[in-house]
Amino acid sequence: MSISAIASASSSSKTHWIAFAIMVLAFAIAPIWLYPIFLMKVMCFALFACAFNLLLGFGGLLSFGHAMFLGTAGYAAAHSAKVWGLTPELAILFGTLCSMVLAYVVGSLAIRRQGIYFAMITLALAQMIFFFALQAPFTGGEDGIQGVPRGHLFGLFDLADNTNMYLFVLSIFILGFLFIWRVIHSPFGQILKAIRENQDRATSLGYDTDKFKLLAFVISGAIAGTAGATKSLVFQLASLTDVHWSMSGEVVLMTLVGGMGTLFGPVAGAAVIVSMQNYFAQFGAWVTIMQGVIFVICVLAFRRGIIGEIANWIKKPL
Repeated sequence: MSISAIASASSSSKTHWIAFAIMVLAFAIAPIWLYPIFLMKVMCFALFACAFNLLLGFGGLLSFGHAMFLGTAGYAAAHSAKVWGLTPELAILFGTLCSMVLAYVVGSLAIRRQGIYFAMITLALAQMIFFFALQAPFTGGEDGIQGVPRGHLFGLFDLADNTNMYLFVLSIFILGFLFIWRVIHSPFGQILKAIRENQDRATSLGYDTDKFKLLAFVISGAIAGTAGATKSLVFQLASLTDVHWSMSGEVVLMTLVGGMGTLFGPVAGAAVIVSMQNYFAQFGAWVTIMQGVIFVICVLAFRRGIIGEIANWIKKPL
């Protein structure tokens, strides 16, 4: 590697760490001005969008059914916490494990096809999960699982206190974000990018591309599950909303608005979309139209997304 390449890599890493510090600081001080529950929702969806971006932005795999992992983990965590009495950390781990297993099964079927066929298979399987959640006796049907106890973290910290819950959610978000960051910059992440750019060439180099795509799908599903399980404890509710096909569309919108293939883009995209839903709620169904308008504007004028355009402007990867 040349000296200029080393210097460029060092500069990129420095930029990433500065951006990460700004993001963490923003979430740390934001409760001074903003409602903690709203911020926790932003972080849950930001982690969900980051997980989806790992699959689409870095793996080139468009899933139209990623809500199944968010919703499945939410139901699993809510049920285990309310009925089985698991502590919050174990409930989230259980929800993550359920989504990981589901991602392995779905991924094993879906990666046999590419492009729109892959997307349609994930959508069809997600609809099956939706109707299962609607009909299964333990999910509560249209009412969902309500009154989920937040419990005590490690038996010590009462998560009924919003301050404790906020710090817990912030910790999960940071750990999840750092894990995705490490995956992207690992040899596995570089191979994933190579498969995205030219799968045939990656195959000719001796890589089992299906194995790498399946692993990326499982990792993405597991992290999406962590976000869903955490969200169910924050709102003390697991509902059909999180497993509905429209949620899969929302995470695509978050990723594209923020900047597909960027590290911080999904976080910005999630913040924009969740803020619109929260502050424009009085407009009812018009919120969906507003989201559509913003999406069209981004596609026409800001094709790289919010963070993508900023990165292009400062000539530094974000």
